Amino acid sequence: MTGIADSDILAKMDANRPLTDAEKTAAARGKARFEEICKAAHTLNQSIFVDAEETWIQKTIDTWTEEMMARYNQSAPIIYQTVQMYRHDRLAYLQGLIANATATNHFLGIKVVRGAYIEKENNRALELGYATPMQPDKAATDRDYNAAVRLCIAHIDRVALCAGTHNEESAATLAALLVEKNIPRDHPHVLFAQLLGMSDHISFNLAHHGYRAAKYLPYGPVKAVLPYLFRRASENSSIAGQSSREVGLLRREMVRRGLI
Repeated sequence: MTGIADSDILAKMDANRPLTDAEKTAAARGKARFEEICKAAHTLNQSIFVDAEETWIQKTIDTWTEEMMARYNQSAPIIYQTVQMYRHDRLAYLQGLIANATATNHFLGIKVVRGAYIEKENNRALELGYATPMQPDKAATDRDYNAAVRLCIAHIDRVALCAGTHNEESAATLAALLVEKNIPRDHPHVLFAQLLGMSDHISFNLAHHGYRAAKYLPYGPVKAVLPYLFRRASENSSIAGQSSREVGLLRREMVRRGLI
């Protein structure tokens, strides 16, 4: 969303601060761009995923996305909202989304992620003196992530789930849940997703066993893509440990194949 709307204006809207006439015009342009994308996706029957952002601009993004889902998800889950489960309020938020979609009779597209801005979020809360919106620890994040996945699967006729995770336990939990509930592994409302170049052992094994798996691909000029990837690494300190583990897995596979 930050590619089509001004982040500073989104922050002012989230904080209920008055906008200048120029800012109101800019905000309207951003929302119009967003709807144009959603309308095109609906026309093409092509799903569109709306990224989650920092908490201080997320409320407006949520509002716009909910409006687009109600408008364009009438016959299929075209628009997907992203919920970050490292926020302690997101499980209740998801429950509300499902209740509203059921009441208003539209499909809900949900991408469940843990989140990538935890250090930034905690630092800002500390600096500005407000309670952090983050979970107290990783165990709480993992608990709510898996609870969100189970909640979506419990409403699979209404909810389409994209499970964005590099966590083996979470991927295994969802895979086992589909088997337990006798839901086809390739059900169109269930998708696993990992970043290209990360957790390929999860993606490839899921695909091999008949689950729908996708790789998230940042693309563009190298000078634009590399800074994005560096930001992802700096925003999520756990990436370093994950990368080291994957290097070890690759080395073991190369040894098994006799390549080294």
